[in-house]
Amino acid sequence: MAKGTRDITNLILNVARDVRKEIGTDVASEFTQRRRWPISCTVGPGLEGAIACLSKVGYVDGSHGLLVYRGYDIFDLCARSTFEEVTYLLLKGRLPSARQLNSFKKKLAAYRKAPSTLRLLMGFPVENMNTMAALRLGANLKRQEFTYIDRESARPDVSSAISTDEDSIPMETPPRGEPHAIYEFDRKQYHARNIRRDRLAGPSGFDSCCHLIAGIPTIAAAISRLRRGEMPIEPDPDLSHAANYMYMLTGKRPSPLDERIMDVALILHADHGMNASTFATLVVASTLSDIYISVGSGIAALSGPLHGGANEEVLRQLRRIGDASNADEWCKKTLARKHKVFGFGHRVYKTYDPRARVLKPLVAYLAKTHPEAKPLLKTAEALEEAVVSTLGAEKGIYPNVDFYSGLIYTCMGLPTDMFTSTFAVARVSGWTARVLEYLEMNRIFRPRALYVGPLNKEYVPIEQR
Repeated sequence: MAKGTRDITNLILNVARDVRKEIGTDVASEFTQRRRWPISCTVGPGLEGAIACLSKVGYVDGSHGLLVYRGYDIFDLCARSTFEEVTYLLLKGRLPSARQLNSFKKKLAAYRKAPSTLRLLMGFPVENMNTMAALRLGANLKRQEFTYIDRESARPDVSSAISTDEDSIPMETPPRGEPHAIYEFDRKQYHARNIRRDRLAGPSGFDSCCHLIAGIPTIAAAISRLRRGEMPIEPDPDLSHAANYMYMLTGKRPSPLDERIMDVALILHADHGMNASTFATLVVASTLSDIYISVGSGIAALSGPLHGGANEEVLRQLRRIGDASNADEWCKKTLARKHKVFGFGHRVYKTYDPRARVLKPLVAYLAKTHPEAKPLLKTAEALEEAVVSTLGAEKGIYPNVDFYSGLIYTCMGLPTDMFTSTFAVARVSGWTARVLEYLEMNRIFRPRALYVGPLNKEYVPIEQR
C-alpha cells in the first residue's frame, strides 16, 4: 500500500476512533426493530415519518450521526473496503470471498463497455442538455442494449401480484366494503403469490443491477466529454471502478491517492436510507416496471435542486465569501436574511453527518498537494465554525456530505457540472440493492391524500356561466 493511500486509511480510522469515543457504538432503536404490519406512526407532509417498508440494506441513525450498510458502519467500510466490495455487500447482503469478489469485478469490467448505448446517446444534443438529463436518457438507452423488455411479449405477468387497491377499497366504501382495511399481506398465501425479483428486474436481476452499476459511470463520463466537444474514452479493464470513472472522465489515469479518495467518496454515497431518489426508484419498481426505468426515476429525483447539486452551490458560496476573514460576517448577514447556507443541516441528521466527518480530513490532506484548494478550504473551515457556533447546539445544524465533497472533486479535477452525476454513479448501487430487496415482498406503493376541496357543487351548464 502506497504511503498516500495508507495515510487515508489511518485518517479514517482516527475519525472512527474519535466518533466512537464521542458517541459510542449504540444506534437509535426506534427504527431498528421488526414490527408487525400495520404500523402506527406519525406522518407529516411529504410522508415525513412514514414507514414504507422493512429493509436490511442500510440504516441512518440521525440522532447519533451513524451510517450503516448491512450492519457495517461506514467508517470501517471506508477504511478497509473498496467500492466493488461494498457494492457486492449491498446487493448480496454479505461480504464476498476473494473468489466471489474477483468474479464480481470481472462482471463489472465486462459490463463497463457500452458502445451501443454511447452510439445512441451521441445521436442526441447532449452538449445542450444538463448532465443529469443526459444521464437519465443514457440509463434508458442502456436498457435497449441489454434487454428486450420493451417488446409486448416481455411485459411481466401480473396474474399473481397483489393489486393496487385490494386493501384500500374495502375500507373506503362502506357499507358495501369493510369498516377497516383487509390487509392481504398478513395472509400466508400472499407470500407465495409474489413474482420472483429476478424476473421483475430484467432478464436476470443481479446481472441487470451489475449492468447499471458498471455502465452508469461510463455514460456519465461520456456525457461530460461530449459536452466539452471530446470523444468518449473506452474503460480500462485493468483499472478499478473508481479509477476507471476518473480515467474516462478526465483522460488521465489517476494517482493511487486520487483513486483511493474517489473510492472512499463512492462508498460514502452508495446508500443513504429512504431518501427521495431511493423512494422514487422503489415506487416505480413496485409497479413491476423494470429496474432500468426505476433507476432512471432515481436519477430524475436526484436531479432536483432540493436533493442533488448542493455541493456545486457550496463551491459557488465559498467563492462569493472570498476569504476566510469574511466568513463570520457573511454568515451573520445570510442568516439574518433567512437565506440558506449551503452544505449545512440534514433532514435526518441532528448532529455531524458521518460522511462529512470522513471527507473533511481528506480535503485537508489533498490540499497539501493542491495549493489552489487551500484558500477555499480555509474559508470552508471558517464558515463551518461560524455556522456551528450559531446553530449547532441550538438547532442541530452541522456540515453535511455536500459541504466538503465538492472541494474533494475539485482537487481531483472533476468538472463542477459532474458533481451530481458522480453522486448517481455511486448511488446506483444502493438503488439497485433496495429494488432487489423490495421486490422479494413487493407491494405497490399507494398512499392517500386528504381531500380539502369543496363537495356537492352543482354543475352549471356552460351557457349559464
